[in-house]
Amino acid sequence: QVHLVESGGGSVQAGGSLRLSCAASGHTYSSSRYCMAWFRQAPGKEREGVGYTGDGLTIYAASVKGRFTISLDNAKNTLYLQMNSLKPEDTAMYYCAVTRYLGPCDISSYNYWGQGTQVTVSS
Repeated sequence: QVHLVESGGGSVQAGGSLRLSCAASGHTYSSSRYCMAWFRQAPGKEREGVGYTGDGLTIYAASVKGRFTISLDNAKNTLYLQMNSLKPEDTAMYYCAVTRYLGPCDISSYNYWGQGTQVTVSS
């Protein structure tokens, strides 16, 4: 059973940085076999993909491109989301998700989700 646990959320002022972590158990991160992604959902808004990685390719949403970076530490079995130059509109609950690689990661359905970590950016 795959279990994902996010951490690293918090409150920060606009322009600041946070690094989110997603530790996996029951699953070994391997970009060639899995899609891994970060999503976010703000109150009253639909969930949106922030970034996707798998099969050697990483894709970011236009709203975060150049500010957010996804990385993977295989030794720690942990996926990260480095968020720089944060804006108030980045405020949301952030989730990591994993699914077996069956095709492009940005259009895949994700089977395993973490519980989420809250990010709040104040102006």
